[in-house]
Amino acid sequence: MQKIINFVEKNNDRYLNELSSLLAIPSVSSQKNHNDDTIKCAEWVANEMRSIGMNNVKIFQTPGHPVVYSEWLNAPGKPTILLYGHYDVQPVDPVNLWSSPPFESSIRNGDLYARGSADDKGQIFIHFKAVEAFMKNVGSLPINLKMLMEGEEEVGSTNLESFVKENKNLLKSDLVVISDSSMFAKGKPSICYGLRGLAYMEVEVTGPNKDLHSGTFGGAVHNPIQALSEMISSLHDKNGRVTIPGFYDEVLSLSKKERDAFKKLPHSDKKYAKDLGIGELYGEKGFSTLERVWARPTLECNGIWGGYIGEGAKTVLPSKATAKISMRLVPNQKSKKMEKLFENHFKKIAPKSVKIKVTAMHGGEAALTPMDSPGVKAAAVAIKKAFGKEPLFQREGGSIPIVVQFKQLLGLDTVLLGFGLPDENAHAPDEHLNLDNFFNGIKTVVHFYNELPNFWK
Repeated sequence: MQKIINFVEKNNDRYLNELSSLLAIPSVSSQKNHNDDTIKCAEWVANEMRSIGMNNVKIFQTPGHPVVYSEWLNAPGKPTILLYGHYDVQPVDPVNLWSSPPFESSIRNGDLYARGSADDKGQIFIHFKAVEAFMKNVGSLPINLKMLMEGEEEVGSTNLESFVKENKNLLKSDLVVISDSSMFAKGKPSICYGLRGLAYMEVEVTGPNKDLHSGTFGGAVHNPIQALSEMISSLHDKNGRVTIPGFYDEVLSLSKKERDAFKKLPHSDKKYAKDLGIGELYGEKGFSTLERVWARPTLECNGIWGGYIGEGAKTVLPSKATAKISMRLVPNQKSKKMEKLFENHFKKIAPKSVKIKVTAMHGGEAALTPMDSPGVKAAAVAIKKAFGKEPLFQREGGSIPIVVQFKQLLGLDTVLLGFGLPDENAHAPDEHLNLDNFFNGIKTVVHFYNELPNFWK
């Protein structure tokens, strides 16, 4: 292994030059004027896969942007990893807020600046170089590997689910690995092992059959904005708990091991609140902040509107008021069931003075890969060897839909082996990737590939 690690350390400058050529391609998937660039980027990825020794490299056309696939399956009896990543990037607007051109790599204060450096070109490139290090030094990998790189992640992976459904045999593996996430903080290597799910709703409250003059009708008609506000307000009690009957019935409680792991993370409620510009944190009583944002279900109003909101005054009593409401879900909660619970409760608490329409917009399930699973254990050993520190363990409050799809469609758990940092401006101007994490990331993946068979039974 030392020979491979030495090779990695000797090639750092070359890695940066090669990554810069990938980052220079403006593969913005959401903008049609960059369609040719997205195709060019898919071809770059395919050529890179060939050059590092991957086999059966294919570019699959979809109704949108291409999917790039490759494999190396010459390790009989060893586990097979399905590596997922994406080569598309977010738009760069507003360009004037970038300190350097977004598609020209720039190194400042130990960070590499460019669109896609952290999300996700820089992180998939880490795996490319780990594979290359094995191939050039020992001529083989200690595991079997399949690579799946898409070009539509930043636009919702529109065609990926159908691709996976149509290619289940091609993608058959033992474990999914995704490097498209962040560690907890700089100098604090960590492993994310859980994601929350989502149930997203829209509610519409209708009162009178038309907008009314608030002077003529005010005091005689229940204002839909007031009715909606009262209903939303009632969805939490004084302790911050959601009041929908059955909301917590299937919630999977944190284990003592998980609670202890969260306590080891360098989190400060005071700093957290200060960074957000708020005087005090809020949430469900009886749980720490990290527990609330990672491992407890929540309900939030994401938007609310009705009546007149233009310039000046208009004394209107509106006919309708609308709100968007999301529920973040935790393991064991099912989005369809939570949608129904919400709809039934919301209709039940509606006053007779208004009519209610509830629409489920979209949803997805939570994902959890146990901390004692083979993939997570191997990742922990690999991170310690590469970074020189025991990794911390964290969950993520958001959702990554493809993780759930891999579980549902292929029956595979996912190891989130991310090397980004929370403050690297993914999706924003001056996106960057910490170079210590980048170089140590290559070493981590080398060790991870080597260690996984030791934990796989």
